[in-house]
Amino acid sequence: MKYLLHWSCGQARPGLLNERGVVDLTQVVPAGASAQQTMQNLIDHHELLLPAIQRAGRTAPAVPLATAHLLPPLPRPGKILACIANYRENDAQREPRPLNMFMKNPDAVIGHGDVIRLPEFTEPWAFMHEAELAIVIRGPVKAVKAADWREAVFGYTGMIDVTARGEGRVTWKQGSWLGKSFDTFAPLGPCIVTADEIPDPNDVHVQFWNDGQLRHDYNTSDMEHRVPEIIEFASTLMTLHSGDVLSTGTNHEGLGFLQDGERIDMLVHGIGRMSLTVSDPLRRSWERGVYLGADSTNHAVTMQDRKA
Repeated sequence: MKYLLHWSCGQARPGLLNERGVVDLTQVVPAGASAQQTMQNLIDHHELLLPAIQRAGRTAPAVPLATAHLLPPLPRPGKILACIANYRENDAQREPRPLNMFMKNPDAVIGHGDVIRLPEFTEPWAFMHEAELAIVIRGPVKAVKAADWREAVFGYTGMIDVTARGEGRVTWKQGSWLGKSFDTFAPLGPCIVTADEIPDPNDVHVQFWNDGQLRHDYNTSDMEHRVPEIIEFASTLMTLHSGDVLSTGTNHEGLGFLQDGERIDMLVHGIGRMSLTVSDPLRRSWERGVYLGADSTNHAVTMQDRKA
């Protein structure tokens, strides 16, 4: 099943995405005090609600996806934990690293059709995109063993980890990771796909385009620390609740700059496409080339960069 939030009749409403389009689930999912809480109700009571959801999917009115006003499917997660340098990118390119994570500001979440607004700071050197597969938690869970990782997973979504950089590719405010938490720096969506639709989260194709140019193009099989280990690590550190998000990191081959006026598109196969635009009040510009390691396997980006 694919679940989303959409704006209709002056409010955020839960919806089901199927072959008929976006089906409104307002009459099926118990309303919460916020749109986030409504989606958490869907997660917490999914097994009980599923028969009514399936009936609505067949019979309730639907609107075409192209005309629906989508919102981030989790507009304010309780927490966003994101992996640091979690892709091998060819073993020769970097030394193995222990699993590590940082916390990203939940207020940074935006969704499909929104605008990434670069801050009017002059200290960060540049702003980059990192397209990632994200895990949506079903909780509360604590100290989940890697062998039991599926018990903690409701589903998956996509996240763009927008990052302010210092010189080179160092995250701005090194040590605090604050360069990843500016407002609008966590595009999430376009929907949540339930875990049964993605049997192996370490076999998912992720792509990202900047003004139509393919940048990220990788499979999540290249994760150094795989999803079961991520869940064990995060849940050992803290209790994870329904609607929390664990972002699994990105393959840095193809990582590049975001600049004013650009349109970006992220496609996580099996989940869907999310499109946004970029706005920079300072109109900064950088080379349009992308980061590639010495032994890059991203041939499409390599050839494209040589032609630029």
